[in-house]
Amino acid sequence: MTSSHQENDPALAALGKEFVFHIGEVNETTLHYVRGGEGATVVLIHGFPQDWFEYHAIMPRLARRFTVVAVDLRGVGGSAATPCGYDAANMAQDICELISQLKLEPVYLVGHDIGGMVTYAFMRRFPKATRGAMILDAPIPGIEGWNDAMTGPAVWHVGFMQVPGLAEKLVADRTVDYLDYFFRFGKFSPSEREHYVKEAYGKCLSSTPCLKFIAPFRPMRNSMPHNADAMTCRYSLGRGIIRHSQSLFQSLPTDTATRRGRIAGYQTRKDKI
Repeated sequence: MTSSHQENDPALAALGKEFVFHIGEVNETTLHYVRGGEGATVVLIHGFPQDWFEYHAIMPRLARRFTVVAVDLRGVGGSAATPCGYDAANMAQDICELISQLKLEPVYLVGHDIGGMVTYAFMRRFPKATRGAMILDAPIPGIEGWNDAMTGPAVWHVGFMQVPGLAEKLVADRTVDYLDYFFRFGKFSPSEREHYVKEAYGKCLSSTPCLKFIAPFRPMRNSMPHNADAMTCRYSLGRGIIRHSQSLFQSLPTDTATRRGRIAGYQTRKDKI
């Protein structure tokens, strides 16, 4: 079940009247998403420390040709926080059930950071619902190169947030300061920072149980054997992240890999979204 709403949000208003926010009931939770445009479907999945707004600059342009769906992952922004279920495979289930309800499959997915891991899990689990994908700045746990990517100082927070209970104790009551580190590191604009602090993580600022942005980091190691089981592949790393490469493409099911597939930011010149 989904419902649509007009939201008093300057970020949404800036996209134009064709964009509306919706709430979908899926996989024992509720997801907030912004939808606009018409045509083949492009699903945009954000990373940390962002929400759907990460893609706001490109959404109006995409909507000229596509149905655009920008989702808040569970526990972020307008999507409900749940006690568990933050592994990439289950969050891919969230997305799959949503697009199935909306009758939008097959879809092209764009995933950044944690959203890239969810995108990869989606393609592995639901190849028939996938038209193609692009994964940005996201090494995949279990695929060769993951350990190398995790050694750089820029990704110190991944290990920190994987330690059970530690991040909650140290970040509680300091959430804005903690998030500000990433906003400064990523050179976010003042308006972007304001949106993410208020809309994406505002409900987490004073409540330790609501620090659900930490939760997706915990199951990463558990997904490594499943991902590695597909195959061991090599890809080029640049400063600890995946760069335009076909390597993950080879680890996907055959029917996905042969269906106009694009993966890990790679796209052949003759292919189009």
